[in-house]
Amino acid sequence: MARAAPPALLLPLLGLAAATAAAAAAAAAVGCPSSTWVQFQDSCYIFLQEAIKVESIEDVRNQCTDHGADMVSIHNEEENTFILETLKKQWKGPDDILLGMFFDTDDASFKWFDKSNMTFDKWSDQEDGEDLVDTCAFLHTKTGEWKKGNCEVSSVEGTLCKAANNHILISALVIASTVILTVLGAVIWFLYKRNLDSGFTTVFSTAPQSPFNDDCVLVVAEENEYAVQFD
Repeated sequence: MARAAPPALLLPLLGLAAATAAAAAAAAAVGCPSSTWVQFQDSCYIFLQEAIKVESIEDVRNQCTDHGADMVSIHNEEENTFILETLKKQWKGPDDILLGMFFDTDDASFKWFDKSNMTFDKWSDQEDGEDLVDTCAFLHTKTGEWKKGNCEVSSVEGTLCKAANNHILISALVIASTVILTVLGAVIWFLYKRNLDSGFTTVFSTAPQSPFNDDCVLVVAEENEYAVQFD
């Protein structure tokens, strides 16, 4: 009995995998989500120049998370300079703008909201023994230096947000393609096994055929009948 090989049934999976890879490559080539974003190295930045009333710094973060980003983090002098130069061209707000940083009282250190490592700082004030509870960081848009300030702000004139280049788009694409491939593979394997178990003689098997055609069978039958009459 001839049976279809499983690789033949999995051809649609290969096609879908190729299409997914092509889509991922295209997404990576797109860059930042739109022209309102500015790209630097492997990150995208957006400057939301909108005055809003806030009750906590989480309200400021929500401005960024609504755009698939977080409040800005800065990790080297080059990035700090890039942000400063871009702000000088675009920023119309006050001299200080919130960075995505807070003081963690659990281990007495500053941390970025986006959970990236603290690898760089540019503090203008380094006082020892100061009370840092509810302390956040601000970037001075004229000098590029950082200064400490109270996180309890009642309003902001704008928000500076940062997102990894295509991070959200590619992550969603990978997750969706994985689910599709898994489901499609399970369906094809189920159908293949069901056809094998049911003994269908379509794609998976061929019906046994007699070595004689209908005319041969008829002649043999007539000869047998003629022989019986003479007996």
